[in-house]
Amino acid sequence: MDVCDRLIIGESLPIKKTKELIRQVANSDLNVIICGESGVGKELVAQALHLSSIRRDRPFIKVNCAAIPGELLESELFGYEKGAFTGADRMKKGKFEVAHQGTMLLDEIGDMPMFLQSKMLQVLQDLQFSRLGGKRDVKVDCWVMAATNQELEQSIREGRFREDLYYRLNIIRIFIPPLRERTDDIRPLINHFRSEFAENSYETRFEFDGDVMQFLHKYPWPGNVRELKNVVGRLMLLGDWETLKEELQGRDTSKISGLPKEAAAEAGEVEEKKTFPPLKEVKKKAVQAAEAKLISAVLKETGWNRKKAAKILQISYKALLYKIKELDLDKNK
Repeated sequence: MDVCDRLIIGESLPIKKTKELIRQVANSDLNVIICGESGVGKELVAQALHLSSIRRDRPFIKVNCAAIPGELLESELFGYEKGAFTGADRMKKGKFEVAHQGTMLLDEIGDMPMFLQSKMLQVLQDLQFSRLGGKRDVKVDCWVMAATNQELEQSIREGRFREDLYYRLNIIRIFIPPLRERTDDIRPLINHFRSEFAENSYETRFEFDGDVMQFLHKYPWPGNVRELKNVVGRLMLLGDWETLKEELQGRDTSKISGLPKEAAAEAGEVEEKKTFPPLKEVKKKAVQAAEAKLISAVLKETGWNRKKAAKILQISYKALLYKIKELDLDKNK
């Protein structure tokens, strides 16, 4: 199994074409822009490109342009010299320097501030830049990829994205369709996620068949593959299909882009259900039950070593103590 088949799960025609395109351009070093809704797997495509290339043994660096304020994003990308601003008590390399000879993924590129877009254009043209407060240029050699869930053409028309930067990035364009448009991938993805969760000692062995699979194929998946993974994990852990089904049915799926209102009604069966409890209440109870079961399992596995459990759960020690108290887990010790 090659890198593409290992990282990108699916049997639909669009996914097969995506894998083939990755194999074709992996060693080209041409700038790539990866487009698609949130949760479709854009970062996995970038990783597959990197790991299929001659740069596979060099760094793969991701920067989320939407998660970092503009004034901090510049120093995150390009670094700074000692004394460049208050608090800069040492030199710091930016992500571009760290990615030298490797790959840089600019995630959510559509949210990059305009003043940084100008500097980014220069970097792509010259493959060099200066750190904040610096007087000399830093040369870099990295493969630049960008990912976005926005329609950048519309952003250009609205004056929020530079047209010249768009064409500099858009040499190779990879579009990943939403999951609702490639339902052939649902079963392979479920099987893949089941195997992943089984390795993490999830005790419940939920069977995905019959009416369950029929519903999951009709459901429009507004959160795409990320949402499907969460659903599989929850069912593997709790097996609470009826509760989860009610939550999914209660969503206003008619607002999902590209989904006809009639299809949304069929997928959600909203009109047939008039006695649902409040969605927030159902969701809160389900989340608490899932958290309690998972945290209890990890604490049991670690012999109630809270620091080790917090590390496994990828939360702070303080947050774990709060959860133990909130969920009243001490009684199970």
